Amino acid sequence: MSIRIVRLGTPRAPGEGLRVGTVRRPPRGVPKTEFASQDWYDVWYPNLAPSVEAMKQAQEAQKAESPAQWNAFVRKFKAEMAEPDASRSLDLLAALSHGTSLSVGCYCEEESRCHRSVLRSLLAERGAKIVD
Repeated sequence: MSIRIVRLGTPRAPGEGLRVGTVRRPPRGVPKTEFASQDWYDVWYPNLAPSVEAMKQAQEAQKAESPAQWNAFVRKFKAEMAEPDASRSLDLLAALSHGTSLSVGCYCEEESRCHRSVLRSLLAERGAKIVD
């Protein structure tokens, strides 16, 4: 039992379990009834997605050559995840990772420049069992 950090829309790994979409918006042009069958996600959970303001900052940081812009986004997103609702959600996922298989993800191609890399570290800090 564990959590996987995944790119939404990619084929599921064997035993991946429930796929949670930690994104602000559902995939464009995909009927809601096909989200799971097309490997997007089983449950949409925008509570662990960056705010619209942070998302804009992340988009700029993804294109930036300066690590300072990315670090500014990480600080902002971590502050959002420290809010009580988000923090409790992270605690819940970390605890669930010891008894069930699940995955969390986003659409971004490169994890190192995506909020899911921050989610990975926040879940690890909470003792989540994470597999690659």
